[in-house]
Amino acid sequence: MRKINALLIIDPQYDFCDPAGALYVKGADRDMEMLAGWLKSNRKGIDHIAVTMDSHPVNDISHPSFWQDKQGNFPPPFTPISLEDIRSGRWKPRYFREETEKYVEELERQGEFGHFIWPYHCLTGSRGASIYAPIMDAIIGWSVEGKQYQAVIKGTNPLTEHFGVFRANIPIPGSPETELNRSFIGELLEYENVFLAGEARSHCVANSLKQAMDEAPDLAMKFIILEDCMSDVEGLGHLGAPVFERAKGMGIRFARAADGQSGITPDSGF
Repeated sequence: MRKINALLIIDPQYDFCDPAGALYVKGADRDMEMLAGWLKSNRKGIDHIAVTMDSHPVNDISHPSFWQDKQGNFPPPFTPISLEDIRSGRWKPRYFREETEKYVEELERQGEFGHFIWPYHCLTGSRGASIYAPIMDAIIGWSVEGKQYQAVIKGTNPLTEHFGVFRANIPIPGSPETELNRSFIGELLEYENVFLAGEARSHCVANSLKQAMDEAPDLAMKFIILEDCMSDVEGLGHLGAPVFERAKGMGIRFARAADGQSGITPDSGF
């Protein structure tokens, strides 16, 4: 089996990509239409597709029902919660208080992403967790020629966020689903090129890229970032921007699906 071009699609799910989704990323529908068209045009040149998928329980550390204030109210979506908020009693975790406090403390120590409450999204088994229809249709068209796509599930542990595909934001000892996914890294390393696209640029794509640069640099150097196939969570693009600047400084390749240069042929690499 030829192993030249892989495509890694980060979280192309209904809740992120459809305007009616619970956590719609503005522009994601257009991004995924662009990516679907690119995949259809280049389906014979893509040797492997891996799709990552958020899958969360309702009572997840990033969802409202995990928290309450002194009156028993849940925080509204897009509420930041700091360590001081927890210690002062402004917001109290309803479950696993000690573990949650340590988690938020570690996030703040890292200084990259503070804790944030999202709308209930990508609930396990829900429509919101499903692959967005235009991408699914393109993947089916690619698959019927005798290939199998790979689904990589993340976010199932309720006590840690899991933005990047390769590990949770804060891995939990003894919970392998949160730890560095060395097996998946090894699978992607078998390919000469790994095209990277998906949602959201500011969060899950940026964190996946950063994790690769930090913990699997040989893989990171295989990436070709399809920069017109991803969008930021509105108003939060500054969180991911330094990651992409660092990638450019490392010499990681960037391309646009809309450009002829990003096309591939069955007998060539990039």
